[in-house]
Amino acid sequence: MAGAPHIQKENVVKQTNTIIIGAGQAGLALSRCLFDQQIDHVIFERGRIAQRWTERWDSLRLLTPNWMTRLPGWRYTGDRPDGFMTRDEMNQFLTGYARSFDAPVEESTTVRRVSPAPEGWRVETNREVWFAQSVVIATGHAQKTRIPALATALSRHIVQMPVSDYRNPAQLPEGGVLVVGASASGVQLADELRSAGHDVTLATGRHNRLPRRYRGRDIMYWLNRVGSLRRQLSEMKNPAEATCEPSLQLIGNESGKTVDLNALLARGVRVTGRLFGAEGGRVRFSDDLAQHAAAADYRLGRLLLRIDQYVETHAADCNATPADPWALTRRVDAPGILDLDREGIRSVVWATGFRRDYEWLDANVINAVGDVQNHRGRTPAPGLFVIGMQFMIRRNSSFIDGAGRDASEIASEIARRAATRGRKAA
Repeated sequence: MAGAPHIQKENVVKQTNTIIIGAGQAGLALSRCLFDQQIDHVIFERGRIAQRWTERWDSLRLLTPNWMTRLPGWRYTGDRPDGFMTRDEMNQFLTGYARSFDAPVEESTTVRRVSPAPEGWRVETNREVWFAQSVVIATGHAQKTRIPALATALSRHIVQMPVSDYRNPAQLPEGGVLVVGASASGVQLADELRSAGHDVTLATGRHNRLPRRYRGRDIMYWLNRVGSLRRQLSEMKNPAEATCEPSLQLIGNESGKTVDLNALLARGVRVTGRLFGAEGGRVRFSDDLAQHAAAADYRLGRLLLRIDQYVETHAADCNATPADPWALTRRVDAPGILDLDREGIRSVVWATGFRRDYEWLDANVINAVGDVQNHRGRTPAPGLFVIGMQFMIRRNSSFIDGAGRDASEIASEIARRAATRGRKAA
């Protein structure tokens, strides 16, 4: 194994070439790539392997079909390739992956400080101090639920719950529910809560809608075929905007069920514009619902046209059925103000996304919006990398199916650094 050069330090407990922070799919994919290149490394995980997957709601399923669940040296091999893994199945999948190559995971290890050292990086954990030539942040696209400041202005008797704490409808009191946020999590929870008998109001901002199936195939089949998932950040007209794209309005289900604003409206969910104000028991919504819905419709129309053009060119290869009809988002009279008490709304679920938390990182690499500055996973600080971020290199960089390609690229850079250091030492 190619270890790190000897580092003369007092009270050094351990050292290695590379430290990976986080044992989710991105961290494990990188570990496997480093293993294949014989690079000595260790992974720190604050809980257990795939910890973040255990912190989601009970009914969660992957948005991507099982055949897309692929990592370096490991893939889904069950009898449901077109199915969608549950939360617990995904946890088992990643745990089995780590065991398959004896990934060097240090569980229940919290990173308290990462700071530059003369020969690389010093990493302080709740257990010991490590030194490494390279450090890779693999903590995921986001870590903490982002709850807007206006939440503090709501009445105290309103039950508020971040999506990270939600597990099932039984946690919420009887009565109406306001779900704030209409990306993947928001629409799924609105659908589930409506099925459980709650009157649901969904506050909607910018979003991307997709049908679960199109032309007889799962939409992910088409995104994969037309190259949308492999599209690189450098190809985008506005890279900064691309890295903040809202997640897709999808739900993992083998029936082909679509869950978008049209479907929710048909089920009796009340849809409003973006929540922007609150005072006691009254909340205010912007009048931008039609604008955001029209933009989502336009993006969807362009994608479906691209798929249709692909089918025309590769019809023999795809064997696709004629195009399914799709409709523009239905226009509704969205309320601008709601009195929660009068409407019987007893709880609010915040599906407003996540924010990054790098308080433990002592490096000048954080930009104005709290993201780690990077180019294809390389930060401005030598030897400091990041992986698993949204649209980091390609559109699927934060997907399970995209982690392997990014991991291979970063592992090659780490190996190059190790070889360069080795030649200098010699």
